[in-house]
Amino acid sequence: MFEIGNSLREARLRQGLDFPRVEADTKVRGKYLEALEAERFEVLPAETYVKGFLRTYAEYLGLDGQLYVDEFNSRYASAEEPLVAASPPRRSRSRASESSFVVVALAGIVAVTLLVVVAFAFNNGPGTDPAAELGKDRTTTEGAPTASTDTAPIGSASPTQTKLARLVLTAARGDCWVRVHKNSATGELVYSGTMEEGQTQRFVARRLWITLGNASVLDAKLNGKRVVNFPIAETVVVTSEGVRPQA
Repeated sequence: MFEIGNSLREARLRQGLDFPRVEADTKVRGKYLEALEAERFEVLPAETYVKGFLRTYAEYLGLDGQLYVDEFNSRYASAEEPLVAASPPRRSRSRASESSFVVVALAGIVAVTLLVVVAFAFNNGPGTDPAAELGKDRTTTEGAPTASTDTAPIGSASPTQTKLARLVLTAARGDCWVRVHKNSATGELVYSGTMEEGQTQRFVARRLWITLGNASVLDAKLNGKRVVNFPIAETVVVTSEGVRPQA
């Protein structure tokens, strides 16, 4: 065990740093930095804030951020109930019956269409070969896509675009400490700081790892659509397909 606050204070003083300088570099408010050094953790809004700020402050000073988080957990952190993923709603029988009806109806339409085509071919005259007519129809159908070859490059670009996650975070109901890594949990750090109430940040990547101090105050949009059930978790992973808690 070691003294968290004294260790941070000594490291800061050895480097000749003051709180305004550290606040400007880390985006963590000076009053929270003072609280960490005094071990007055109750000043911070929640335990997740404490852990996030400890990690940021320690790593900024050249220390092992995870070591400080582990020390805090062993001495102060309270047990948190595990998140339970909501089970997807079961499909009702009525909806399954409706789908079966649609399939049967489509099959009937296809069968009737084939009968009409065959009847037309046989009634088209004694000199007409039904097989030739069917082959002609098939040739015409298969040849039709050639008219759209000029637009193929535009269509082929869309899968690449949909793989990008375009996330907009807004601190709608209070302040929230946020740390964002790009493409992996240890990838490029693109943002670290406290989002004040009303502030918005935008991020674009194939995958985002986000550590949050108070996820419940955030509103989020992913690729232009509002995220209805944003996970209340310390770390979430964002892709173009959605937002989920880190496993």
